[in-house]
Amino acid sequence: MTKPIPENPKGRRDQMRERVLEAAEAVISTKGLAGLKARDISARAGCALGAIYTVFEDLDELILGVNQRTLTRLEAALATPEGAHGEAELQRLARAYLGYARDEEPRWRALFEHRLPPEKPLPDWYARDRDRLFALAEAPLASLLPNEEPPARKLRARTLFSAVHGVVLLGLEEKFAPTSSGTLEAQLREFVATMARGLREN
Repeated sequence: MTKPIPENPKGRRDQMRERVLEAAEAVISTKGLAGLKARDISARAGCALGAIYTVFEDLDELILGVNQRTLTRLEAALATPEGAHGEAELQRLARAYLGYARDEEPRWRALFEHRLPPEKPLPDWYARDRDRLFALAEAPLASLLPNEEPPARKLRARTLFSAVHGVVLLGLEEKFAPTSSGTLEAQLREFVATMARGLREN
């Protein structure tokens, strides 16, 4: 069912912005970030090509909008159950991250493939959403290292996230060697277990 067209200019602009976002997300989901073209977005959104740039400054801003949606979904997929802590929670987070990457691979890849021009800073709103992902690992790390200072734990959480991402990315790309689903899961389990063991022995 077609949504009624809002009477006020802001409402029309918000509706157009949403249509363009949904269209760009659909293109990325099927063609990946490399296949994102303005003409495909306008065709899916049912609008003129120029209309895209009335609601977004450029394609970079549009891609960040799509990626923000992906970050929100990823955060929901990784959400920590109440009472979860320690190595078991780190293992669960790693499995959930792998599961999301498999299920939403084109959108997940777009998070890391998109690069802003050097002169354009990352918006604060996007950085805050990104940083909430890193923060999910902080609570289980706190139970393993209860005396560690928060700034050090924050850095450790980011390092852990980056390491898990690297294992998942290489496993899915299979650039070094074919990696079965079971093998990739085993690699993640072994990595997290080794890391947790090292933290406990510190």
